[in-house]
Amino acid sequence: MTQGEREEKLPTQAELEASKPEDVESLKKALEEEKAKAERYLANWQRAQADYINYKRYREQENEEMRRLANADLVISLLPALDDLERAFAAIPPELAELPWVKGISLVERKLWQALQAQGLSPIEAEGKPFDPREHEGVAQTKGKEGIVIQEIQKGYKLNDRVLRPAKVIVGNGEDEAKEE
Repeated sequence: MTQGEREEKLPTQAELEASKPEDVESLKKALEEEKAKAERYLANWQRAQADYINYKRYREQENEEMRRLANADLVISLLPALDDLERAFAAIPPELAELPWVKGISLVERKLWQALQAQGLSPIEAEGKPFDPREHEGVAQTKGKEGIVIQEIQKGYKLNDRVLRPAKVIVGNGEDEAKEE
C-alpha cells in the first residue's frame, strides 16, 4: 500500500466534521464498552491463571505429603514388634546379656530401629515433660507434680513430625505439691 492509497482511505477533516455527532458519540460509547469487556476478559484470564498456579502448588504439596507418609502403615505395623523387642531386652537377666545370640538379636533390633529412623520415625519424649494431649494419652493419674508425666506406659512415636501413636502415660495430679505447702 502506497502513501497515496493510505491517505485516500482515511477520512478527511471535512468528512469527520460532517458526520453526525450522535454517530461519534455512539462509536465512543461502543469503544468504551469494548474496552471494559476486554479488561474484564483480561482480569478473568489472570484470575484463572492464578487459580491454576495455586492448584498446581497445592497438588505438588499434597503429592509430597503422600510420599512422606507412604510408609506410615508399614511403620505402624512394625511398632508392636519394636515394643516387644524392647520389653524382651529389658527382661534379660544380666548373666545372659553377654551371650552371643542376645548380642545378635540386639544388633537386629538396632538395624530395625535405624531403618525406621531413616524413614522419619522418632520417639516422643514423655517422662518428666508437661502433659501434651497432642502427643500423650493419659491413662491414669498418680501423686506427683500436676500436669507432668510421671511414667510412660507405652512409647509414642512420630513420623516426620506427625504423631503416629501417642505415648500412653501416667500424669501427676498435684497431691505431692499440696502436702509440701
